Amino acid sequence: MRLKIAVLPGDGIGPEVVNAAVRALRTLAEIGGFEFQFREFPIGGAALAETGFPLPKATLDACLESDAVLLGAVGSPKFDDLPRDRRPEAGLLQLRIALGGYANLRPAIAYNALTECSPLRATIVAGANVLFVRELLGGLYFGEPRAIDAASHSAWNTMRYSESEIERVARVAFEQAKLRGGKVTSVDKANVLETSQLWRSVVTRISKEYPAVALDHMYVDAFAMHLVTNPKRFDVVLTENLFGDILSDEAAAITGSLGMLPSATIGGAVNLYEPVHGSAPDLAGRNLANPLGAIASAAMMLRHTAAMYREADEIESAIRGVLAQGYRTADIHRSPGEQQVSTTEMGALVEEALTAAVIRRQAYHAV
Repeated sequence: MRLKIAVLPGDGIGPEVVNAAVRALRTLAEIGGFEFQFREFPIGGAALAETGFPLPKATLDACLESDAVLLGAVGSPKFDDLPRDRRPEAGLLQLRIALGGYANLRPAIAYNALTECSPLRATIVAGANVLFVRELLGGLYFGEPRAIDAASHSAWNTMRYSESEIERVARVAFEQAKLRGGKVTSVDKANVLETSQLWRSVVTRISKEYPAVALDHMYVDAFAMHLVTNPKRFDVVLTENLFGDILSDEAAAITGSLGMLPSATIGGAVNLYEPVHGSAPDLAGRNLANPLGAIASAAMMLRHTAAMYREADEIESAIRGVLAQGYRTADIHRSPGEQQVSTTEMGALVEEALTAAVIRRQAYHAV
């Protein structure tokens, strides 16, 4: 297996967590005999400082020429005074548009070892495993017109969706549900918003193509409450861009930390993989960040871009194993019986567990 991977460390803790993910992939490639080529390029604030643009042409060209993109994080308060289209976050939005990925997959898993880390009761989160499928290229983030009018002291954004935009992301959700628990919950605000009325109508129509998958609809405000009171009732959650952004961050309550959340953006020319957490500038350079979301994003890359299902499972099993042994980064450290480790130490522990798992598997098949 050959993979050409564009690595975009980005800002804040991005370089630290991406380094851990790349190390895990290098380890897997070396032991498994795969050829993974990594090329690093700037994006966000790092690119602004280096080139004056949040998404330099060289970075975009390299991403489009790659098999997958692995991103750390973008954003820095140093650039908050710049116009919106020049800020670090603009580079990420431009990249998403260029790559064309319209479905953002965000799993939120309650690891057995971390149920006590959740602000929710362990009995509520234990066993929860929710996959958010967030539409990523429409809605308020991209709708036109949008503006701030200083003269009238007002501002406006436009939420807009077409049937085709809803259809394609809905099919992703139903296909994922076929591989999981066989249920899709579509989240909208159809009692108020015309876009949500269209959303609900289209999703209902598409559901008829998947008779083995159950569908229910829920208003976004009700869903936000049920997510933290009974998350185990949900399997695949389908929703539009803004709702998905907010709700998938809320799901960090299930996992115990934003640092545990990976993501995959699929459906376009090149898939994009990144942890859900932001750049966390207050943690940057302190070797405190949780790299597990980034490492799990690398596992999603193997699964969704390269169909390397076994290897993706082995990375995820290595994460579970390290957590079961009681190792924790600062964000998920709770009790004296746990051992707090740094970003680099956590990455090394996952590498060791992954190496042991692959060697055991190879030895078994060699017998």
